[in-house]
Amino acid sequence: MKPLKVRSGCPISSALDIIGDKWSLLIVRDILMNGKNTYNEFLKSKEKIATNVLADRLSMLEASGILAKEEHPESKAKIFYRLTDKGIDLLPVLVELILWSNTYLPIDEAARPYGEVLKRDKDAIIKQLMAIARKK
Repeated sequence: MKPLKVRSGCPISSALDIIGDKWSLLIVRDILMNGKNTYNEFLKSKEKIATNVLADRLSMLEASGILAKEEHPESKAKIFYRLTDKGIDLLPVLVELILWSNTYLPIDEAARPYGEVLKRDKDAIIKQLMAIARKK
């Protein structure tokens, strides 16, 4: 695995070096919110990530300590990806992106109610989702 390179000491720039591409937070989202944990499950996401990009992002997220690879509990032929505590701690970032998107972007109308629920009780929902994620 390649060592992580950051462009500067700026906290925003350094975070973007890890999660600032189009795909990394979607992989984190798929694990946290959609129950996906394998390479093939990530490939089936509606955003249609390319296989080479997915392999690169999984490797980078693992090298960054956001993901860990484990043996799949049901199949030795599969790898099971789980979030580390560092990865789970990205949940509030995802929630803020949902809330911002709900306010300013044209999103699926089916997704809008989720943002409204988050807006009403954001802190409690984050706490509950993080507790669930840490038990996995």
